[in-house]
Amino acid sequence: MRVIQTSQIKEEVKRLWMEANFELPEDVIGALKDSLEKEDSQSGREVIEKILENAEIASKKKIPICQDTGFPVIFISIGQGVKIEGPIYKAIEEGIREGTKEGYLRASIVNDPIKRINTGDNTPPVIHMEIVPGESVKIVVMAKGAGSENMSGVKMLKPGDAENGIKEFVLEQVKNAGANACPPMVIGVGIGGTVEKAMLLAKKACARSLKKSSSFMAELEKELLEEINSLGIGPAGFGGRTTALAVNVESFPCHIATLPVAVNINCHACRRKEVIL
Repeated sequence: MRVIQTSQIKEEVKRLWMEANFELPEDVIGALKDSLEKEDSQSGREVIEKILENAEIASKKKIPICQDTGFPVIFISIGQGVKIEGPIYKAIEEGIREGTKEGYLRASIVNDPIKRINTGDNTPPVIHMEIVPGESVKIVVMAKGAGSENMSGVKMLKPGDAENGIKEFVLEQVKNAGANACPPMVIGVGIGGTVEKAMLLAKKACARSLKKSSSFMAELEKELLEEINSLGIGPAGFGGRTTALAVNVESFPCHIATLPVAVNINCHACRRKEVIL
């Protein structure tokens, strides 16, 4: 059995948390450049150019892409053949704490939803852990900005609503988000499971590469992207053809009497970094 120390996990989380805030993923940069070639709106083109310029400056100078450095969301997959030595949740939290301090990242987390006293170090993070086959550990760190997170939603559709009902709900969420979600957006859609599973699927969909399509849902992803980009919201809400860079859909089996659908929206700064140990 392979042994991994939590000290190593802490250091990787620390690095990934800072890098996620400083560097847009290559697939997001590529999608922005592609959208620039297709965008007809002059104001829309100017917005995308500024977004790319901002990303380049942030990467070179190692400074945050956005003043909202996000809520740390961690997906960690642990192989069954791995033994983790040490308290893993504590290690992940310490990695976020140290990365926040070293990277001069804004502290955005409050200790209680009602009392709202800032924790000062972006802890605690949200951690989603799963056990998978193999002898490796995969860590994905997301920096989830609040502006786009606020535009997310979940709805329990009737099974008879089917694909048309799913499309209508997704489009409704995007319309309601408008400029508030800092388009062009990356949209994660979760279909199936239970109410909480659907939203987790949507968040996982946001964390997925824009280049990796869900083969089962590829046609729905394509159709949704086309319909969303025909809304005319455009970059920063100034109008244009580029309201979304991608729509990623994840699904799960569900009860015969339910059709849960969740939408999790990311702004253009779809910040995520990953490592496999």
